[in-house]
Amino acid sequence: MQFVVHEQPVGRTSTNYIARADLAPFDLDGQVEQLWFKALNDGSYEVACIPFAVYGIALGDVVLLNNDDYVIEVVRNSWHRTLRLLFTPNVPPADVQRATDEIKTEIIAADLRSEWNGARHVAVDVPPDAEPTQLLAVMEAAVNAGHAFWEWADATPFVRPG
Repeated sequence: MQFVVHEQPVGRTSTNYIARADLAPFDLDGQVEQLWFKALNDGSYEVACIPFAVYGIALGDVVLLNNDDYVIEVVRNSWHRTLRLLFTPNVPPADVQRATDEIKTEIIAADLRSEWNGARHVAVDVPPDAEPTQLLAVMEAAVNAGHAFWEWADATPFVRPG
């Protein structure tokens, strides 16, 4: 089993709860994403990280977990979106660094939050009122140059494992 982990979750607190999302329903067999949550008083959990791989879940969404600590349902949508970009392995490190610097600059300029999984994969939280036009332009340039792939994580709904 391979784990996708969050080293620096944006919602990290001393009382977070860690659970998993099975990635098999999204054609990533044998992989799970370890997600961070804030426990709510009603037995549900609020997402406290920006998902790197699972679809249909975003920062602030409220979910239910099964007895094995896997996400089984999204019960309340935060209306945040997750924008993800992954640099291809063939891009020289200097080009990745240059593009990464541009992306980080635009994330800050747009007052958005992000998480990085290594040096080549970023997930960006886009709240409902945000319009990250310049960030999208920078990402699109990397994609058009053949250096990266990008996607919206809500392009596919969450699918219950099993």
